[in-house]
Amino acid sequence: MTTVAAPAIVHVEHVMGTAVSFHLLPGEADDVEAAAQARAALKRAVALLHHVDEVFSTWKPESEVSRFRAGLLAETELSSEVRDVVELCGRAKALSDGWFDPWAMPGGFDPTGLVKGWAVDRVCDELRRAGVVSAMVNGGGDVALLGDPPGGGRWRVGIRHPWREEALACVLHAEQAVATSGCYERSAHLVDPKGPASAKRAASATVTGTSLAMADALATALAVGGEPVFRLVAALDGFAAYWIHADGTEFATDGIEFA
Repeated sequence: MTTVAAPAIVHVEHVMGTAVSFHLLPGEADDVEAAAQARAALKRAVALLHHVDEVFSTWKPESEVSRFRAGLLAETELSSEVRDVVELCGRAKALSDGWFDPWAMPGGFDPTGLVKGWAVDRVCDELRRAGVVSAMVNGGGDVALLGDPPGGGRWRVGIRHPWREEALACVLHAEQAVATSGCYERSAHLVDPKGPASAKRAASATVTGTSLAMADALATALAVGGEPVFRLVAALDGFAAYWIHADGTEFATDGIEFA
Protein backbone atom coordinates (compact mmCIF):
# COMPACT_ATOMS: atom_id res chain seq x y z
CA MET A 1 0.00 0.00 0.00
CA THR A 2 1.35 3.41 -0.99
CA THR A 3 1.13 6.15 1.61
CA VAL A 4 0.36 9.70 0.60
CA ALA A 5 1.92 12.65 2.37
CA ALA A 6 -0.30 15.25 3.95
CA PRO A 7 -0.49 18.62 2.23
CA ALA A 8 2.31 20.98 3.19
CA ILE A 9 1.66 23.65 5.78
CA VAL A 10 3.09 26.97 4.59
CA HIS A 11 3.33 30.14 6.64
CA VAL A 12 5.28 33.43 6.54
CA GLU A 13 5.74 35.47 9.74
CA HIS A 14 7.19 38.99 9.81
CA VAL A 15 9.26 39.20 12.98
CA MET A 16 12.75 40.15 14.17
CA GLY A 17 13.03 42.67 11.35
CA THR A 18 12.72 40.03 8.64
CA ALA A 19 10.38 37.42 7.17
CA VAL A 20 10.51 33.88 8.53
CA SER A 21 8.94 31.32 6.21
CA PHE A 22 7.82 27.81 7.20
CA HIS A 23 7.25 24.83 4.92
CA LEU A 24 6.14 21.80 6.95
CA LEU A 25 5.05 18.25 6.18
CA PRO A 26 3.19 16.85 9.19
CA GLY A 27 2.99 13.18 8.08
CA GLU A 28 0.64 11.00 6.08
CA ALA A 29 -2.42 12.50 4.42
CA ASP A 30 -4.92 10.57 6.57
CA ASP A 31 -3.20 11.41 9.86
CA VAL A 32 -5.49 14.17 11.08
CA GLU A 33 -3.89 14.19 14.52
CA ALA A 34 -0.38 14.72 13.08
CA ALA A 35 -1.63 17.68 11.03
CA ALA A 36 -3.29 19.21 14.08
CA GLN A 37 -0.13 18.75 16.14
CA ALA A 38 1.96 20.35 13.40
CA ARG A 39 -0.32 23.38 13.22
CA ALA A 40 -0.22 23.75 17.00
CA ALA A 41 3.58 23.49 16.92
CA LEU A 42 3.71 26.14 14.21
CA LYS A 43 1.63 28.44 16.40
CA ARG A 44 4.02 27.87 19.32
CA ALA A 45 7.01 28.44 17.02
CA VAL A 46 5.66 31.78 15.85
CA ALA A 47 5.01 32.83 19.45
CA LEU A 48 8.57 31.84 20.31
CA LEU A 49 9.99 34.05 17.55
CA HIS A 50 8.02 37.04 18.82
CA HIS A 51 9.19 36.32 22.37
CA VAL A 52 12.82 36.24 21.18
CA ASP A 53 12.27 39.57 19.43
CA GLU A 54 10.91 41.12 22.61
CA VAL A 55 13.84 39.85 24.68
CA PHE A 56 16.79 40.32 22.28
CA SER A 57 15.90 43.28 20.05
CA THR A 58 18.44 46.10 20.20
CA TRP A 59 15.85 48.42 18.66
CA LYS A 60 13.37 48.12 21.52
CA PRO A 61 14.51 50.12 24.58
CA GLU A 62 12.48 47.92 26.92
CA SER A 63 14.02 44.63 25.75
CA GLU A 64 16.26 42.74 28.16
CA VAL A 65 19.26 43.05 25.84
CA SER A 66 18.71 46.80 25.38
CA ARG A 67 18.60 47.27 29.16
CA PHE A 68 21.76 45.17 29.50
CA ARG A 69 23.49 47.29 26.85
CA ALA A 70 22.41 50.45 28.66
CA GLY A 71 23.89 49.23 31.94
CA LEU A 72 20.48 48.87 33.58
CA LEU A 73 20.99 45.13 34.12
CA ALA A 74 24.08 43.34 35.35
CA GLU A 75 25.05 40.06 33.72
CA THR A 76 24.10 38.25 36.92
CA GLU A 77 20.57 39.65 36.56
CA LEU A 78 20.01 38.29 33.05
CA SER A 79 17.44 35.59 32.34
CA SER A 80 18.67 32.06 31.67
CA GLU A 81 17.94 32.32 27.93
CA VAL A 82 19.96 35.52 27.58
CA ARG A 83 22.80 34.00 29.59
CA ASP A 84 22.69 30.98 27.25
CA VAL A 85 23.04 33.27 24.23
CA VAL A 86 25.86 35.23 25.89
CA GLU A 87 27.68 31.94 26.49
CA LEU A 88 27.08 30.80 22.90
CA CYS A 89 28.36 34.15 21.62
CA GLY A 90 31.52 33.60 23.66
CA ARG A 91 32.00 30.19 22.06
CA ALA A 92 31.47 31.65 18.58
CA LYS A 93 33.97 34.41 19.32
CA ALA A 94 36.55 31.83 20.36
CA LEU A 95 35.90 29.55 17.36
CA SER A 96 36.21 32.49 14.94
CA ASP A 97 39.37 33.82 16.62
CA GLY A 98 37.54 37.02 17.50
CA TRP A 99 36.20 37.80 14.03
CA PHE A 100 32.70 37.37 15.41
CA ASP A 101 32.56 39.61 18.45
CA PRO A 102 29.18 40.82 19.76
CA TRP A 103 31.01 42.85 22.44
CA ALA A 104 32.70 44.98 19.74
CA MET A 105 29.43 46.24 18.27
CA PRO A 106 28.47 49.93 18.51
CA GLY A 107 26.45 50.51 21.66
CA GLY A 108 27.71 47.43 23.43
CA PHE A 109 26.89 43.72 23.40
CA ASP A 110 24.78 42.87 20.35
CA PRO A 111 24.00 39.18 19.63
CA THR A 112 22.11 39.94 16.40
CA GLY A 113 24.63 38.00 14.30
CA LEU A 114 23.78 34.79 16.14
CA VAL A 115 20.41 35.09 17.85
CA LYS A 116 18.25 34.74 14.72
CA GLY A 117 19.87 31.39 13.96
CA TRP A 118 19.54 30.41 17.61
CA ALA A 119 15.82 31.24 17.51
CA VAL A 120 15.26 29.20 14.34
CA ASP A 121 17.14 26.26 15.90
CA ARG A 122 14.70 26.41 18.82
CA VAL A 123 11.77 26.57 16.39
CA CYS A 124 13.01 23.38 14.71
CA ASP A 125 13.26 21.70 18.12
CA GLU A 126 9.61 22.61 18.72
CA LEU A 127 8.56 21.16 15.36
CA ARG A 128 10.59 17.99 15.90
CA ARG A 129 8.97 17.38 19.29
CA ALA A 130 5.57 17.69 17.63
CA GLY A 131 6.42 14.90 15.17
CA VAL A 132 6.85 17.05 12.05
CA VAL A 133 8.63 14.76 9.57
CA SER A 134 9.96 17.39 7.18
CA ALA A 135 10.49 21.14 7.48
CA MET A 136 12.36 24.04 5.98
CA VAL A 137 12.44 27.22 8.07
CA ASN A 138 13.96 30.22 6.31
CA GLY A 139 14.80 33.13 8.59
CA GLY A 140 15.64 35.99 6.26
CA GLY A 141 17.89 33.81 4.08
CA ASP A 142 19.32 31.64 6.87
CA VAL A 143 17.84 28.17 6.54
CA ALA A 144 17.27 25.33 9.01
CA LEU A 145 16.23 21.91 7.71
CA LEU A 146 14.43 19.03 9.40
CA GLY A 147 14.08 15.51 8.02
CA ASP A 148 14.04 14.89 4.26
CA PRO A 149 12.55 17.16 1.59
CA PRO A 150 9.14 16.38 0.07
CA GLY A 151 9.52 13.57 -2.44
CA GLY A 152 12.75 12.32 -0.87
CA GLY A 153 16.29 12.94 -2.02
CA ARG A 154 18.34 15.72 -0.48
CA TRP A 155 17.63 19.33 0.39
CA ARG A 156 18.84 21.88 -2.17
CA VAL A 157 19.42 25.46 -1.01
CA GLY A 158 20.10 28.31 -3.42
CA ILE A 159 22.69 30.96 -2.52
CA ARG A 160 21.89 34.42 -3.84
CA HIS A 161 24.40 35.96 -6.21
CA PRO A 162 26.05 38.96 -4.50
CA TRP A 163 25.75 41.29 -7.51
CA ARG A 164 22.86 39.95 -9.61
CA GLU A 165 19.80 40.24 -7.41
CA GLU A 166 17.63 37.79 -9.36
CA ALA A 167 20.37 35.19 -9.87
CA LEU A 168 21.87 32.43 -7.78
CA ALA A 169 25.60 32.06 -7.21
CA CYS A 170 25.11 28.32 -6.69
CA VAL A 171 22.83 25.65 -5.27
CA LEU A 172 24.10 23.55 -2.35
CA HIS A 173 23.09 20.22 -0.91
CA ALA A 174 22.46 20.62 2.81
CA GLU A 175 21.18 18.58 5.73
CA GLN A 176 20.67 20.87 8.73
CA ALA A 177 21.68 24.54 8.51
CA VAL A 178 22.79 27.08 5.91
CA ALA A 179 23.62 30.70 6.80
CA THR A 180 24.77 33.43 4.42
CA SER A 181 26.15 36.88 5.13
CA GLY A 182 27.60 39.60 2.92
CA CYS A 183 27.97 43.25 2.13
CA TYR A 184 25.40 43.32 -0.68
CA GLU A 185 22.51 43.59 1.79
CA ARG A 186 22.39 45.33 5.19
CA SER A 187 26.15 45.96 5.03
CA ALA A 188 25.98 48.15 8.15
CA HIS A 189 25.45 45.06 10.32
CA LEU A 190 28.98 43.87 9.48
CA VAL A 191 31.36 45.41 11.98
CA ASP A 192 35.03 44.49 11.82
CA PRO A 193 36.21 43.87 15.40
CA LYS A 194 39.86 44.00 14.32
CA GLY A 195 39.82 47.36 12.58
CA PRO A 196 38.37 48.90 9.42
CA ALA A 197 41.29 47.93 7.19
CA SER A 198 40.04 44.37 6.83
CA ALA A 199 36.31 45.11 6.49
CA LYS A 200 34.24 43.75 3.59
CA ARG A 201 36.68 41.10 2.45
CA ALA A 202 33.86 38.85 1.24
CA ALA A 203 31.15 39.63 -1.27
CA SER A 204 29.24 36.63 0.05
CA ALA A 205 29.96 34.17 2.87
CA THR A 206 28.02 30.95 3.45
CA VAL A 207 28.51 28.43 6.24
CA THR A 208 26.72 25.09 6.50
CA GLY A 209 26.64 22.97 9.62
CA THR A 210 24.81 21.25 12.42
CA SER A 211 23.62 24.42 14.17
CA LEU A 212 22.11 27.47 12.50
CA ALA A 213 23.12 29.66 15.44
CA MET A 214 26.80 28.82 15.00
CA ALA A 215 26.59 28.82 11.18
CA ASP A 216 25.02 32.29 11.41
CA ALA A 217 27.85 33.59 13.60
CA LEU A 218 30.58 31.98 11.50
CA ALA A 219 29.08 33.34 8.26
CA THR A 220 29.14 36.83 9.78
CA ALA A 221 32.77 36.29 10.79
CA LEU A 222 33.67 34.99 7.32
CA ALA A 223 32.03 37.98 5.63
CA VAL A 224 34.23 40.30 7.68
CA GLY A 225 37.42 38.29 8.17
CA GLY A 226 37.72 36.54 4.83
CA GLU A 227 40.57 34.08 4.32
CA PRO A 228 41.62 33.63 7.99
CA VAL A 229 38.06 32.67 8.94
CA PHE A 230 37.73 30.47 5.85
CA ARG A 231 40.70 28.44 7.10
CA LEU A 232 39.21 28.28 10.61
CA VAL A 233 35.86 26.96 9.36
CA ALA A 234 37.64 24.41 7.17
CA ALA A 235 39.21 22.94 10.32
CA LEU A 236 35.92 22.69 12.28
CA ASP A 237 34.08 19.38 12.52
CA GLY A 238 30.54 19.59 11.24
CA PHE A 239 30.89 22.91 9.40
CA ALA A 240 31.86 23.95 5.87
CA ALA A 241 32.19 27.27 4.02
CA TYR A 242 31.57 28.73 0.57
CA TRP A 243 33.16 32.13 0.06
CA ILE A 244 32.95 34.64 -2.80
CA HIS A 245 35.80 37.15 -2.63
CA ALA A 246 35.20 40.81 -3.46
CA ASP A 247 36.95 40.23 -6.81
CA GLY A 248 34.51 37.46 -7.73
CA THR A 249 36.72 34.44 -7.12
CA GLU A 250 35.03 31.56 -5.31
CA PHE A 251 36.33 29.11 -2.71
CA ALA A 252 34.77 26.12 -0.96
CA THR A 253 35.97 23.94 1.90
CA ASP A 254 35.61 20.19 2.04
CA GLY A 255 32.05 19.43 3.01
CA ILE A 256 30.45 21.87 0.58
CA GLU A 257 28.46 19.88 -1.99
CA PHE A 258 27.11 21.66 -5.04
CA ALA A 259 23.78 20.39 -6.35
